[in-house]
Amino acid sequence: MCGDDKYTGKNFDHRRVWLVERIKLLSSVFAIEIAAYAIMSNHYHLVVNVNRRQALDWSDDEVIERWYQLYNGHVLVDRYLNGEQLDKASVLFFDEIIAKWRARLYDISWYMKNLNEYIAREANKEDNCTGKYWEGRYKSQALLDQTAVLSCMAYVDLNPIRANIADTLEDSDFTSIQERIAHFKAFTTDTVKANKPLKQKDTVQHESQPAQLKQFGGNHIKGTIPFALLDYIELVDWSGRQIDPKKKGHINKSIPKVLLTLNIEEAQWLESIQRFRQQYSNFAGSKQRLKQQAASNDVKWYKGAG
Repeated sequence: MCGDDKYTGKNFDHRRVWLVERIKLLSSVFAIEIAAYAIMSNHYHLVVNVNRRQALDWSDDEVIERWYQLYNGHVLVDRYLNGEQLDKASVLFFDEIIAKWRARLYDISWYMKNLNEYIAREANKEDNCTGKYWEGRYKSQALLDQTAVLSCMAYVDLNPIRANIADTLEDSDFTSIQERIAHFKAFTTDTVKANKPLKQKDTVQHESQPAQLKQFGGNHIKGTIPFALLDYIELVDWSGRQIDPKKKGHINKSIPKVLLTLNIEEAQWLESIQRFRQQYSNFAGSKQRLKQQAASNDVKWYKGAG
């Protein structure tokens, strides 16, 4: 899919750029935010947040504007946009169309369908062929608590290091952690060069992070990932060094702040970031949350609940 083709000798890393650009475009249209990503040579990982409340708050006009960025419209909606007065029956049908589009704009299945179909078409066009491109349907897991979100994000961001194709987070190409670090360093450098005055901590948190990724902030900042960015970078960097202690650089023996805050045991954490996909099935979280989810779905047990 991406990377080097051992049969032709061609390099397809530019397709990784396609994927990164497409997920960012889709997240600017859908009410689905990117928390983490890793684009590997033959697969990719995404951690996203579905912001249903945001989609429900959109006006009808905003739903239409977003839908028309990706899909063909409807003749009735075109009549509405042209200022035509709709009769009562047409209004009811119009409302049904908008409700359907609104629901699809916070639906992961529609997000993934658009992403995979777009990449398949572009790759097939480049290869001058037709037919099936992806091996199978995407697999997804619902993250039920903060620990599950954090460990899944770290699992994704550490993909290149686990695969031994990168030694550091900065060298982990086509990952969200690389993008976050690069953006933070650029922001810090620009601030120092410009001799800018210090701003409020929350403002710095916001401006030092990529706008197209879901932001870190803390429990006191609504709508953010409930941890500080630097604490997350410290955690992922420390975790990567524990995976392979031979990696270059000093190994900090102290436990990262986030693990202490969430009361997560070191061994449990390291097991999770290396085997996250194998630990859980459709849902990921603490044993208590998995049991609650199983009860609410009227099933006896979910993988990971012990």
